[in-house]
Amino acid sequence: MDRKELVVRAASAGAVHALERFQTELEVSTKDSKMDYVTEADTQTQRRIIGMITDEFPDDTIVGEEEDALKEIPERGTSWVIDPIDGTTNFVRGIQLWATSVAVVRDQEPIAAANVVPAVEELYAASANGAIKNGASITVSETQSLDGGVVAPILPLRNNSQDGFPQVLREIATVCGDLRRLGSAQATLSVVATGALDAAIGVGDPNPWDTVAGAYMVEQAGGRVTDVFGEPWTPSSRGIIATNGVLHADIVAAVQRSLNGEP
Repeated sequence: MDRKELVVRAASAGAVHALERFQTELEVSTKDSKMDYVTEADTQTQRRIIGMITDEFPDDTIVGEEEDALKEIPERGTSWVIDPIDGTTNFVRGIQLWATSVAVVRDQEPIAAANVVPAVEELYAASANGAIKNGASITVSETQSLDGGVVAPILPLRNNSQDGFPQVLREIATVCGDLRRLGSAQATLSVVATGALDAAIGVGDPNPWDTVAGAYMVEQAGGRVTDVFGEPWTPSSRGIIATNGVLHADIVAAVQRSLNGEP
């Protein structure tokens, strides 16, 4: 089995495992804040995914949100980036929008990714051949103007308030058609790749498991992904702006105005 095939199989198997525990009685604890949940489903699902990967590629590196997995992607070599349940708050509260995310990167560049949103039966995958949803090709939107655009904030607001995220949201709400916050960064970026959303914005320091797979989806669907300054995005960038490409320069400009305190 090659890595492109395994990334889909591992994400799908992990999603099935997590879905079996969705809307059941779970042991729930918190990490860095009262809203930073972790459940037994998170840890068990990540272990299942890691087991599938190490069976096939025992020398590859694992980067994951839970337990003792690495938290940063090494500069060299092949690494797997795993988020067993992206959107754990949604998961804990019984909201269906959460994703199991797996990406494989080589020398920090993605080569394949899958985001599975099992509660609504959606599987997103991306490779050098493009991006798909449930087996059908997807592309970003063709929205031409900000006032007709639907933009989604991503990443935890609690971590970004000191970085000016509330000001960014006020500015975006002023210049764009509408805002939608879905509660799962990977699911949101996947929806941007389908064209149902025109952009996603996060300010601060994103974790690789929250963003790598979804950012790759957007790019392979024809969109554009940068940091908040409009520079090429990497997992170590400040923030993330993922758009249909057409709106990108205007959204970066709006973000920069708000971060710089410009009227």
